[in-house]
Amino acid sequence: MLDTAARTTTITDQRERFYRTIPDLLAADDRRLLVLAEIGAGYIAPHVTDAVRDRVVNVGIREQLMISFAGGAALAGMRPIVHTFPPFLVERPFEQVKLDLGHQGVGAVLVSAGGSYSMAAGGETHFGHRDVALLDTLDGWRVHVPGDADEAESALRSAMDGDDRVYIRLDGTSNARPYAEHPGLTVLQRGSRGTVVAVGPTADNVVAAVRDRDVTVLYAERVRPFDRAGLRTHLAGNSVAIVEPYLAGTSAREVALALVDVPHRQLGVGVGQQELRKYGTPTEHERAHGLDVTGIRTSLDAFFGF
Repeated sequence: MLDTAARTTTITDQRERFYRTIPDLLAADDRRLLVLAEIGAGYIAPHVTDAVRDRVVNVGIREQLMISFAGGAALAGMRPIVHTFPPFLVERPFEQVKLDLGHQGVGAVLVSAGGSYSMAAGGETHFGHRDVALLDTLDGWRVHVPGDADEAESALRSAMDGDDRVYIRLDGTSNARPYAEHPGLTVLQRGSRGTVVAVGPTADNVVAAVRDRDVTVLYAERVRPFDRAGLRTHLAGNSVAIVEPYLAGTSAREVALALVDVPHRQLGVGVGQQELRKYGTPTEHERAHGLDVTGIRTSLDAFFGF
């Protein structure tokens, strides 16, 4: 049964803010261009003015070409913004991401939409929970996982000023308010029995799950580079759980490196590796992966011994 009290899981919040922000960003600098592979073209068209229309490039359903085009544009001095769903932005053209951007030493801003399962009706082809883990195999990527539209816009605007490689992961689910106070970890709750790191749109559920538990809760919007110093500074106890809206355990290495000289134990809560073969709804997928309030509380209580 669909939980009628569930959070909004449409893609019209963070994604719509992206579409509305792009024309101003393009107009502010002639170096900037938007590269699409059909997805999003119809949504952004009403917002694009004649002044920037020639810098919105739709290559059609050719995701590898989309990344290669962006790499070539970057070599020519442009600052490309590339947009589609996560599996078409990171997984399908992974070789091009690795070579045409990374190996050539050029930058781009990759902006996905749909999170891990916000496009649940699309099935496995549209599930995006492997994206951050894949980018972790490459060098030099800055990764943002905004928790709401304001954080998404802030990440996008900050990404435009450089020439580095940036991935901004837009989700269909948002927190009720922005939590990030700075690029590093933000303290949402203080306790002594352990530490929980809530990533992006998981924060509302995490806060609700541990509201009456004696744990410190930290919030991460920028996950790469991970704020290792912040984790050490705010560490409570010797147990760390990180709740991520993508593949469970993706940031285990970052926690281990942050606490390499500190005896600790850790738990990764996120999307499981087991493939769910029924499309369902985003809310049903959230529940199935234990990322709803009840699931998170169950996992954390067992881990911390509450």
